Amino acid sequence: MKKLEDYIRCIPDFPSKGIMFRDITSVIQDPDGLKLAIDSMIEAVRDVDFDVVVGTESRGFIFGMPIAYALGKGFVPCRKKGKLPCETVTASYALEYGTAEIEIHKDAIKPGQKVLLVDDLIATGGTIEACAGLVEELGGEVVKILFLLELAGLKGREKLAKYDVTSLITYEGK
Repeated sequence: MKKLEDYIRCIPDFPSKGIMFRDITSVIQDPDGLKLAIDSMIEAVRDVDFDVVVGTESRGFIFGMPIAYALGKGFVPCRKKGKLPCETVTASYALEYGTAEIEIHKDAIKPGQKVLLVDDLIATGGTIEACAGLVEELGGEVVKILFLLELAGLKGREKLAKYDVTSLITYEGK
């Protein structure tokens, strides 16, 4: 029986020399890999008390939606700026060269709601930190942050030190 790690494709020198890119498309294109990933993520939060799942664009949607469905919870997309049709709240975060913005609908999180944040990967932690800030701005409580992969060498977990963070697979490098 294959382990989740066995489905991750590693591509050397992408997007630049010296980087070992951890590709999750090889996980989600394989029916057994996809099932194992989703089932493992669900198991990791089965005993967590939460009301709603928030997934970050775009791979947080891939993993967050089936978790919400399987556990009978709602799903809230956290999107790139300008993609949501109703009134939103927005947060900026740092990229390697510049900044980016994400947003969620202003009415998506109710005060006091317990929130599970989901994304495919934690690298520097900027995107998910910004998303957590939006949830808290709307009065929600981030009770858990869940990732499929973690690139520990980029120290993103340090930005999220005040949260309960779980990664199913951790790679020590970048």
